[in-house]
Amino acid sequence: MSDTSAAFLGEQEIMIRDSARKVAADVVAPTAAERDRTAAWPRSELRAVAELGFLGMLIPEAYGGAGASFVEYCLAIEEFAAADTGFATLIHVHNSVGLAVARLGNEEQKRKYLPDLASGKRIGAFLLSEPHAGSDTGAFRTQARREGEHYVLNGSKQFISNGNEAGLGLVLAVTDKTAGKKGSSLLMVDPRESPGYVVARVEHKMGQRSAHLAQIQLDQCRVPLANLLGEEGAGYRNVMGSLSEGRVAIAAVATGTARAALDAAVGYAREREAYGAPIINLQGVAFDLADMAAQVDVAHHYMVHAARLCEAHVPCAKEASVAKLFASEMAEKVCSDALQIHGGYGYLNDFPVERYCRDVRVTKIYEGTSHIQKLIIARGLS
Repeated sequence: MSDTSAAFLGEQEIMIRDSARKVAADVVAPTAAERDRTAAWPRSELRAVAELGFLGMLIPEAYGGAGASFVEYCLAIEEFAAADTGFATLIHVHNSVGLAVARLGNEEQKRKYLPDLASGKRIGAFLLSEPHAGSDTGAFRTQARREGEHYVLNGSKQFISNGNEAGLGLVLAVTDKTAGKKGSSLLMVDPRESPGYVVARVEHKMGQRSAHLAQIQLDQCRVPLANLLGEEGAGYRNVMGSLSEGRVAIAAVATGTARAALDAAVGYAREREAYGAPIINLQGVAFDLADMAAQVDVAHHYMVHAARLCEAHVPCAKEASVAKLFASEMAEKVCSDALQIHGGYGYLNDFPVERYCRDVRVTKIYEGTSHIQKLIIARGLS
């Protein structure tokens, strides 16, 4: 596809995008199919991208990070998703943890954790969802009670990206049962120093198999009081305050995956012949590809627009939901259409489009389902 972004991206944004595109193509893409088959954790790939600063993109340079803008970050995430959707999800969750510590942490916390997150010595995980509570973030039950100089955590967390590999987990827990949504706090847990942090299960998933998803049991998990991130009782507010950025980043993940599927479909249509000519010359195939290209371009441009609003700290809950809803719904269809253009070969794992179809499906679920996005958009109309 031609580069239609250069006209509205800055020089630094293009440089970071191109750097991400190169390392994604050289390091991440070649091992994506094998990691999909084996569900292997991408250790060497993470080391490679860490050396180029992509594991600390949103961490200030003073703490070893890249200090990138949010637009630059989303452009990079899109490129990694084009190589491997699961890898993009993995590093997005990790970078989100770094951003939370950078924003909410005190100086001691920043110096202790941010350099290790930026270098990849610690992998970050957000412990939010619970077996009975996903989108309903106000229904969490994990408790954190004070006991001397520690909080003692008890509860279950479900669908935790990076949870089994985490070197730092941010746990949303109830510290005051009488205060409702103002009774939740964010606590930093080091699984290596907390015996009560138990990986109960690593899930077997439809797609994104190299992005590990775990159920974590917090069983008398002791966390020093010094590991409170932000103010006690402000956890729910702080989590909700970052949702727009998370949704725009998932729009980038979906768009990158869809672009990869489109590129694969175009390449196949140029090579595959029927009736004595490449099938791209057939009007039906050409029209399908045109529709796919239009959808990918629109999703990309709106994602960048929403990212700029986030970067400027403009309230943009509706725009973030539009970006995620459109990109995720679009991506599922584009990936399906790419498989259809491949015909029977698309159904085989010899070709990447069947993986794209499996990997992209969850973008309509995590960071808020499509129904949740529609509710937010509808509320923004009044």
